[in-house]
This record gives sequence, C-alpha cells and structure tokens, in this order.
Amino acid sequence: MTNYQDRSIKFAVIGCGHIGKRHGEMIQRNEESDLVALCDIRPASELNLKDFEGTPFYNSPEEMFTAHPDIDVVNVCTPNGLHAEHSLLALSNHKHVVCEKPMAISKSDCEKIIYKALQVSRNVFGVMQNRYSPPSVWLKQVIENKLLGEIYLVQLNCFWNRDDRYYKKGSWKGSSDLDGGTLFTQFSHFIDIMYWVFGDISDINGVFADFNHQQSTSFEDTGIVNFRFINGGMGSINYTTSVFDTNLESSITVIGSKGSLKVGGQYMNEVVYCHIDGYTMPELPPVNPANDYGAYKGSAANHHYIIENVIDTLKGRTTMTTNALEGLKVVEIIERIYALRKLSKPEIRCKNV
Repeated sequence: MTNYQDRSIKFAVIGCGHIGKRHGEMIQRNEESDLVALCDIRPASELNLKDFEGTPFYNSPEEMFTAHPDIDVVNVCTPNGLHAEHSLLALSNHKHVVCEKPMAISKSDCEKIIYKALQVSRNVFGVMQNRYSPPSVWLKQVIENKLLGEIYLVQLNCFWNRDDRYYKKGSWKGSSDLDGGTLFTQFSHFIDIMYWVFGDISDINGVFADFNHQQSTSFEDTGIVNFRFINGGMGSINYTTSVFDTNLESSITVIGSKGSLKVGGQYMNEVVYCHIDGYTMPELPPVNPANDYGAYKGSAANHHYIIENVIDTLKGRTTMTTNALEGLKVVEIIERIYALRKLSKPEIRCKNV
C-alpha cells in the first residue's frame, strides 16, 4: 500500500482543452499536490498553456508514463468517447484516475474501468461537481431527513443554449462516437444529482427531436423523458440546448406530502421556492460562479473541491465524493433513456413534433 501521508500527491492531466486546463489550475493551487505532466495529441503551441510553463508536455500518454513513473493520479479530460480508453491506460500503469463526466458513454466500458481498478487496487474518482454546490447539499439533506414526507413528483428541467459558438466545425463536440449525446455532455451532472438524491429509475418513456442542430450534431437537441423512481414517486427530465442566445435555467422541482421545493437558476445555483410543514429555510453558503467559456457558460466552478477530495481520500482523511459505481449508474440511466431514441426516431430531425 502506497503511503501518501508525508508528501505531495503527483498529478498528470490527459487532455488540455478548457476543462483539462481547469483541472491543471486547481492542482497547481493546492498546496498538497504537484502537477508533474500534461498530455494532449495536439501541439502545445495550439493549446495556450502559458499558465503551465515548466510543466513537461507530451503528445502520447505512453511517453508520459515512461518519463514519469512516479505519477500518482491521472486526470482524464479528453473527449467523452476516449474516457474509457485513457482511464484503462492509466489504471494499467497503476495510477489512480480522476475521470471527467461522463465516466464513459456505455455501461460496458464503465464496467471495464471498475474491473481494472479493482484488479490493480486503484481508485477511480468521478467528476460530478454539482454535488459540492450548497443547494445540492441542502436538497440531499432534506430528502435524507424525509422532511418532504412521501415523494410524489420530481421534475428536472435543463434549458441551455449550445449554438454554433459551442459546436464548432472540426470539433469532437456533436459527434456520436466522441460526444455521445446531449445528456452525456451537457446534463449528466444534473442526472447525477437526481440519482444521488432520489435513487434509480424504472418505466422510462421518452420523445426526442433535433430542432436547430441539424448541421452541428449527429443527435437530438431536445427531449422529454418520464419515469418512476424505484424508491417511490414519479419523475421527468425536460431538456434542450436550443434556447436562444444564453442559458435559461437548470432546475429541480420536488413535490412531497409535507411540502414542495425548487432549486433553480441558470445552473441549479439557488433555492427559489421552499414551503415545508414546520420547516424554516436556513441561509445557505454562497455558490461559486459558473464555469465561463466565453460565449457560453456551464455549471458551477467546483473543480477545486474534487482535487481536495482526491487528496483527502488518498491521505485517509475522508472517502471519495463520487465513486466509480455511481459514475456507472449515471451512464446506465442515460443509456437506458437513449435506447428510446430509436423508437421516437430523432434522426427524422423534424421541425415540428
């Protein structure tokens, strides 16, 4: 068993796009971690790595592992369809893995990652940063303490803008093999919150359409999905990336026998309604701002919590916030939803549904 107690944890990042650089920045800022290598198939000159001067850069993971056998943790920040390949490669080199969401774009690939992690006795940390958001933590506590009583209805709404400023020609985003679909790339962290708080789902039905991304993606931009929770109650996910110009909201509304609540805002960052029998809403800590990608925005910038959790887990101070099995369950839920796309034929790409 490796002893991490009296030294810094050595990290490497595979994939140096916006999120990869975000991971690198958070590693550099933490006093108990060292960023020892970066890796991307693109030349360093194309990646704007000015904040990482002096950090060794490689164009292949194999070359990086050979040069740095002392790496403890590999952060996989490559396109979705490569997450499994790069996670398995890191595990084969006996490294812990931090895998950006989603863990993979198929349940079978997630199973391969979990099997390999068990085989080599290494951890796989999922990146589901919304779990660190104060409204999400509060929602989890409300449900765990059964303050809402019996859960009747849960509605998840994800209404975002992802236009040609996001789906740029030549990018992996929008492709079936590397992106996988809107639920994988845009909204898997919200499905994770739903699963984390309310559990697994069954009896899934859905309809899908592609309204204004015919030229930029190979999959749907809009879906309406309904289901039942195994723990009781009904639920729905309504999502689109076709909102004009800017994000509208990400929200979760819960109706129970003893009250109702809604967590909303552009990225589920505020409690906008709470009326529960005999309950006074506490003042929550402030939420971090959204990840800013220039022309568009993502969810709250909580990646520093993920790096802290990795370090604290390896040093034996705590347990991981999102384990690999939970990452698998989110992928499985999305895969089960997407199995219905064939039935509703989104490839028709109808203007009116």
